[in-house]
Amino acid sequence: MQNTGSAGSVSSVLRALSVVEVVANAKAPLTLDQLTHLSALPKPTVFRILALLVRAGVVWRDSSKRYAVGRRLSALAVQVQLHAAEWAERRGILARLAADVGETCNLTMLDGDEVVYVDRVETTLPVRLHMEIGSRVPLHCTASGKLFLSRLPPKQVAHILGRGPYTRYTDQTITDPCVLERALRKVRMDSVGTDSGEFLVGSSCLAVPIEDQTGRVFAAVAVHGPMQRLTLKTGLKYLPLLRDAAREMAATMSHS
Repeated sequence: MQNTGSAGSVSSVLRALSVVEVVANAKAPLTLDQLTHLSALPKPTVFRILALLVRAGVVWRDSSKRYAVGRRLSALAVQVQLHAAEWAERRGILARLAADVGETCNLTMLDGDEVVYVDRVETTLPVRLHMEIGSRVPLHCTASGKLFLSRLPPKQVAHILGRGPYTRYTDQTITDPCVLERALRKVRMDSVGTDSGEFLVGSSCLAVPIEDQTGRVFAAVAVHGPMQRLTLKTGLKYLPLLRDAAREMAATMSHS
């Protein structure tokens, strides 16, 4: 005798998964009508699925009734990268980069309204900035954070960060939304995120994007160190090495 209840449950899970995939692949938050069209499911079905996903934190619904990746899904994506079979290969790329540059190098990802350190290889030099893998830092005053923000629509940036003024961490922190938008335009143009004492006093950081085949940024490679060794000006000479490492990272992630 066929177990129709079990078959129906599987079908429901697959429909929910298809909606999650559409949300995850979107470059900007989507409306209910857009999700209905892209998922090829009936509108009432998509609405019910979205309601469940929003309650579970998998999908996030903004004030304009558009849907985007939620905190729970973001956290799951980070954990998948941390435990993927390609982790050793990525660690090797990061270790070679740190040896070539001589400073601490990081692999970072966007997780909700924060940057998370997915992997990290520290310099062997005695003066260094210690942070654990899994540490989270703000978006508006870090190199990786500004890089991620520069690729988001302005309305999404405003929703993530709020109206401002933003939290001040040092005297160099950008707290004004208009000033940050000007900084993000430069980051968008150069494809380099920078932080010169904006989050931590006396530290500098540069970050470059890791992009998928469509050009979407899903992670970043960054180098940071104390200003007495690493300034934004001196760090520019490391950009070719950082970009090479980013391309290698992208290759490992494209088939994971």
